[in-house]
Amino acid sequence: MSNLLNELTTEQVNERTKQIDRLPTEEIVKLINNEDRLIADALGALTPQIAEAVDHIVRSFRSGGRLFYVGAGTSGRLGILDASECPPTFGTDPSLVQGLIAGGFRAVKDAVEGAEDNEELGAQDMNEHAIGPKDTVVGIAASGRTPYVIGAMKRAKELGAYVVGLCNNHHTPMIGIADLMIEAVVGPEAILGSTRMKAGTAQKLVLNMLSTSAMIRLGKVYGNLMVDLQPTNGKLVHRAKRIIGMATQASQEQIDEAYRLADGHVKTAIVMLLAGVDRTQAGKLLEQSGGFVRGAIDPAAQTN
Repeated sequence: MSNLLNELTTEQVNERTKQIDRLPTEEIVKLINNEDRLIADALGALTPQIAEAVDHIVRSFRSGGRLFYVGAGTSGRLGILDASECPPTFGTDPSLVQGLIAGGFRAVKDAVEGAEDNEELGAQDMNEHAIGPKDTVVGIAASGRTPYVIGAMKRAKELGAYVVGLCNNHHTPMIGIADLMIEAVVGPEAILGSTRMKAGTAQKLVLNMLSTSAMIRLGKVYGNLMVDLQPTNGKLVHRAKRIIGMATQASQEQIDEAYRLADGHVKTAIVMLLAGVDRTQAGKLLEQSGGFVRGAIDPAAQTN
């Protein structure tokens, strides 16, 4: 194992932080922040691969498939975090984007000994979720070689799914399995091997791009407004009405009335106001446009 770790970028000594334990607090924080600054630039070179992954995810969704994130430890938790935010943010069914972690739900909070070292558990999770040719599976592992993730990717590939590998090292075992690789190599950590730091941040940024870009391509964003959010509490009701107002420039009285008539469905309220139609017609226009607000109010402007 020591020889294996020696080969990984994420396990190298960071020369810039070798004296971090001798510094005052503010200097420690500055050093960590400086390391974090390197992440976005590193990911900038990967936009073609990330965009390709997004296009495959969109194809999965449009064909009735799903997106699965599969990881262990921090990587698994980040996948679950991204997946769990999709329903309230974009109004998706919870089954559309799912996060799986080695060791199951208990591993979100507590380490489950040995779970990440078991390829069979990864394969078993793919079987239990009935992975198939319509699905996209994203295996996430900083090292690119976590057995649970490798097992899941192998089985997903056998079952016909489109498989993406997301890791933080070059030339990992993922390459021999994945249809597409995203190697988010951001250099050694500020603290040797603590991949919850730069590696984890890079993973989160990639997952943000994958899910958000896919949802934009599905029509769940109008301009840069999240028009499919679910107003499930007071704050979100306020946000929903604010979004309607920003999209339509209507008066508060008009916004409140459209929101009420649309039963809190933001897209419908926006189309009602912009197209000057009732709820039923707004629904038909959205259905005809595939859920795109822009296409509903002006079919000629549809771009996706």
